Amino acid sequence: MLLYLNSLFVGLLLLSNIISVKLFDIGGIFILPAAVIVYVFTYPLTDVIGEVYGKEAAQRTVKAGFFTQLIASIFIFISIKLPPAPFFEFQSEYETILSGGFRIIMASLLAYLASQNIDVHIFHKLRDRYNGKKLWLRNNASTLTSQLVDTSIFITIAFYGTMPLNALITLIFTQYAFKAIVAILDTPLVYLLVALSRKYEGKTSQAYV
Repeated sequence: MLLYLNSLFVGLLLLSNIISVKLFDIGGIFILPAAVIVYVFTYPLTDVIGEVYGKEAAQRTVKAGFFTQLIASIFIFISIKLPPAPFFEFQSEYETILSGGFRIIMASLLAYLASQNIDVHIFHKLRDRYNGKKLWLRNNASTLTSQLVDTSIFITIAFYGTMPLNALITLIFTQYAFKAIVAILDTPLVYLLVALSRKYEGKTSQAYV
Protein backbone atom coordinates (compact mmCIF):
# COMPACT_ATOMS: atom_id res chain seq x y z
CA MET A 1 0.00 0.00 0.00
CA LEU A 2 2.92 2.32 0.70
CA LEU A 3 3.97 2.05 -2.93
CA TYR A 4 0.53 3.21 -4.08
CA LEU A 5 0.45 6.11 -1.60
CA ASN A 6 3.92 7.26 -2.64
CA SER A 7 3.03 6.99 -6.32
CA LEU A 8 -0.14 9.00 -5.77
CA PHE A 9 1.78 11.63 -3.80
CA VAL A 10 4.43 12.11 -6.48
CA GLY A 11 1.85 11.99 -9.26
CA LEU A 12 -0.23 14.73 -7.64
CA LEU A 13 2.87 16.87 -7.18
CA LEU A 14 3.83 16.64 -10.85
CA LEU A 15 0.25 17.20 -11.97
CA SER A 16 -0.06 20.31 -9.79
CA ASN A 17 3.04 21.81 -11.44
CA ILE A 18 1.67 21.16 -14.93
CA ILE A 19 -1.82 22.62 -14.40
CA SER A 20 -0.74 25.55 -12.21
CA VAL A 21 -0.71 27.98 -15.16
CA LYS A 22 -4.52 28.15 -15.23
CA LEU A 23 -6.40 30.44 -12.83
CA PHE A 24 -10.03 29.84 -11.95
CA ASP A 25 -12.68 31.85 -10.15
CA ILE A 26 -15.09 30.64 -7.46
CA GLY A 27 -17.98 33.06 -7.07
CA GLY A 28 -15.75 36.08 -7.35
CA ILE A 29 -14.35 35.25 -3.89
CA PHE A 30 -11.47 32.92 -4.69
CA ILE A 31 -9.08 33.44 -7.60
CA LEU A 32 -6.89 30.37 -7.52
CA PRO A 33 -4.40 28.43 -9.64
CA ALA A 34 -5.76 25.10 -10.82
CA ALA A 35 -2.88 23.41 -9.00
CA VAL A 36 -4.54 24.09 -5.66
CA ILE A 37 -7.27 21.51 -6.26
CA VAL A 38 -4.57 18.84 -6.58
CA TYR A 39 -1.76 19.97 -4.27
CA VAL A 40 -3.97 20.22 -1.18
CA PHE A 41 -4.36 16.44 -1.20
CA THR A 42 -0.62 15.80 -0.84
CA TYR A 43 -0.74 16.80 2.84
CA PRO A 44 -3.26 14.20 3.98
CA LEU A 45 -1.25 11.60 2.06
CA THR A 46 1.89 12.27 4.11
CA ASP A 47 -0.27 12.16 7.25
CA VAL A 48 -1.60 8.74 6.25
CA ILE A 49 1.89 7.47 5.44
CA GLY A 50 3.20 8.79 8.75
CA GLU A 51 0.30 7.32 10.71
CA VAL A 52 0.61 3.83 9.24
CA TYR A 53 4.29 3.53 8.28
CA GLY A 54 6.03 5.99 10.62
CA LYS A 55 7.73 9.37 10.55
CA GLU A 56 10.79 8.21 8.58
CA ALA A 57 8.60 6.85 5.80
CA ALA A 58 6.77 10.18 5.56
CA GLN A 59 10.08 12.07 5.44
CA ARG A 60 11.35 9.81 2.67
CA THR A 61 8.16 10.52 0.73
CA VAL A 62 8.75 14.26 1.04
CA LYS A 63 12.36 13.91 -0.13
CA ALA A 64 11.32 11.72 -3.06
CA GLY A 65 8.73 14.32 -4.05
CA PHE A 66 11.33 17.09 -4.01
CA PHE A 67 13.85 15.25 -6.17
CA THR A 68 11.12 14.14 -8.57
CA GLN A 69 9.97 17.73 -9.04
CA LEU A 70 13.55 18.84 -9.56
CA ILE A 71 14.26 16.19 -12.18
CA ALA A 72 10.91 16.84 -13.90
CA SER A 73 11.73 20.56 -14.10
CA ILE A 74 15.07 19.79 -15.74
CA PHE A 75 13.53 17.53 -18.37
CA ILE A 76 10.70 19.96 -19.06
CA PHE A 77 13.30 22.70 -19.61
CA ILE A 78 15.19 20.42 -22.00
CA SER A 79 12.01 19.55 -23.90
CA ILE A 80 11.21 23.24 -24.35
CA LYS A 81 14.70 23.95 -25.73
CA LEU A 82 14.60 21.07 -28.22
CA PRO A 83 14.27 22.45 -31.78
CA PRO A 84 10.64 22.08 -32.89
CA ALA A 85 9.80 20.21 -36.06
CA PRO A 86 9.00 22.51 -39.02
CA PHE A 87 5.32 21.46 -38.97
CA PHE A 88 4.94 21.87 -35.18
CA GLU A 89 2.95 25.10 -34.85
CA PHE A 90 2.47 25.27 -31.10
CA GLN A 91 5.94 25.94 -29.73
CA SER A 92 4.94 29.25 -28.11
CA GLU A 93 1.85 27.69 -26.54
CA TYR A 94 3.96 24.74 -25.37
CA GLU A 95 6.42 27.11 -23.70
CA THR A 96 3.62 29.14 -22.10
CA ILE A 97 2.00 26.09 -20.54
CA LEU A 98 5.10 24.26 -19.36
CA SER A 99 7.68 26.90 -18.61
CA GLY A 100 7.67 28.67 -15.27
CA GLY A 101 10.02 31.48 -14.47
CA PHE A 102 13.02 30.72 -12.26
CA ARG A 103 11.43 32.74 -9.48
CA ILE A 104 8.21 30.70 -9.61
CA ILE A 105 10.11 27.41 -9.63
CA MET A 106 12.25 28.43 -6.65
CA ALA A 107 9.19 29.66 -4.78
CA SER A 108 7.43 26.35 -5.39
CA LEU A 109 10.36 24.16 -4.31
CA LEU A 110 11.18 26.20 -1.18
CA ALA A 111 7.52 26.34 -0.12
CA TYR A 112 7.23 22.61 -0.69
CA LEU A 113 10.29 21.69 1.36
CA ALA A 114 9.37 23.94 4.28
CA SER A 115 5.67 23.14 4.47
CA GLN A 116 5.83 19.38 3.91
CA ASN A 117 8.54 18.91 6.53
CA ILE A 118 6.62 21.07 8.99
CA ASP A 119 3.52 18.97 8.31
CA VAL A 120 5.36 15.75 9.14
CA HIS A 121 7.02 17.28 12.23
CA ILE A 122 3.81 18.66 13.76
CA PHE A 123 1.82 15.52 12.96
CA HIS A 124 4.27 13.29 14.81
CA LYS A 125 4.79 15.68 17.71
CA LEU A 126 1.04 15.55 18.31
CA ARG A 127 1.01 11.79 17.71
CA ASP A 128 3.50 11.33 20.55
CA ARG A 129 1.62 13.76 22.76
CA TYR A 130 -1.74 12.02 22.35
CA ASN A 131 -0.32 8.48 22.24
CA GLY A 132 -1.52 7.84 18.71
CA LYS A 133 -5.05 9.07 19.37
CA LYS A 134 -7.02 12.06 18.00
CA LEU A 135 -6.08 11.52 14.37
CA TRP A 136 -8.55 14.22 13.30
CA LEU A 137 -6.75 16.80 15.48
CA ARG A 138 -3.28 15.78 14.36
CA ASN A 139 -4.27 15.76 10.70
CA ASN A 140 -5.97 19.15 10.79
CA ALA A 141 -3.44 20.90 13.03
CA SER A 142 -0.47 19.79 10.94
CA THR A 143 -2.16 20.45 7.60
CA LEU A 144 -3.61 23.86 8.50
CA THR A 145 -0.26 25.06 9.82
CA SER A 146 1.82 23.72 6.94
CA GLN A 147 -0.64 25.05 4.34
CA LEU A 148 -0.25 28.54 5.82
CA VAL A 149 3.53 28.22 5.59
CA ASP A 150 3.33 26.92 2.02
CA THR A 151 0.98 29.67 0.84
CA SER A 152 2.90 32.47 2.55
CA ILE A 153 6.32 31.39 1.28
CA PHE A 154 5.21 30.68 -2.28
CA ILE A 155 3.22 33.85 -2.86
CA THR A 156 5.77 36.08 -1.12
CA ILE A 157 8.73 34.77 -3.11
CA ALA A 158 6.83 34.49 -6.39
CA PHE A 159 5.02 37.82 -6.38
CA TYR A 160 6.68 40.22 -3.91
CA GLY A 161 7.42 43.49 -5.68
CA THR A 162 5.06 42.75 -8.55
CA MET A 163 1.91 43.95 -6.75
CA PRO A 164 0.96 46.21 -3.82
CA LEU A 165 1.50 44.75 -0.36
CA ASN A 166 -2.23 44.73 0.45
CA ALA A 167 -2.92 42.75 -2.74
CA LEU A 168 -0.20 40.29 -1.77
CA ILE A 169 -1.73 39.78 1.67
CA THR A 170 -5.20 39.37 0.15
CA LEU A 171 -3.86 36.74 -2.25
CA ILE A 172 -2.30 34.81 0.64
CA PHE A 173 -5.49 35.04 2.69
CA THR A 174 -7.87 33.91 -0.06
CA GLN A 175 -5.70 30.99 -1.14
CA TYR A 176 -5.17 29.88 2.45
CA ALA A 177 -8.88 30.14 3.23
CA PHE A 178 -9.68 27.79 0.36
CA LYS A 179 -6.94 25.34 1.39
CA ALA A 180 -8.13 25.41 5.01
CA ILE A 181 -11.68 24.51 3.97
CA VAL A 182 -10.42 21.57 1.90
CA ALA A 183 -8.12 20.44 4.73
CA ILE A 184 -11.05 20.22 7.14
CA LEU A 185 -13.32 18.51 4.63
CA ASP A 186 -10.76 15.85 3.70
CA THR A 187 -10.52 14.48 7.27
CA PRO A 188 -12.84 11.51 6.48
CA LEU A 189 -10.55 10.68 3.54
CA VAL A 190 -7.60 10.43 5.92
CA TYR A 191 -9.50 8.01 8.17
CA LEU A 192 -10.51 5.94 5.15
CA LEU A 193 -6.98 5.70 3.75
CA VAL A 194 -5.52 4.86 7.17
CA ALA A 195 -8.09 2.08 7.62
CA LEU A 196 -7.47 0.70 4.12
CA SER A 197 -3.70 0.83 4.57
CA ARG A 198 -3.82 -0.99 7.90
CA LYS A 199 -6.18 -3.60 6.50
CA TYR A 200 -3.94 -4.11 3.47
CA GLU A 201 -0.78 -4.39 5.56
CA GLY A 202 -2.53 -6.84 7.90
CA LYS A 203 -3.47 -9.09 5.01
CA THR A 204 0.04 -8.82 3.55
CA SER A 205 1.71 -9.79 6.81
CA GLN A 206 -0.67 -12.73 7.28
CA ALA A 207 0.25 -14.04 3.85
CA TYR A 208 3.80 -14.71 5.08
CA VAL A 209 2.80 -16.42 8.33
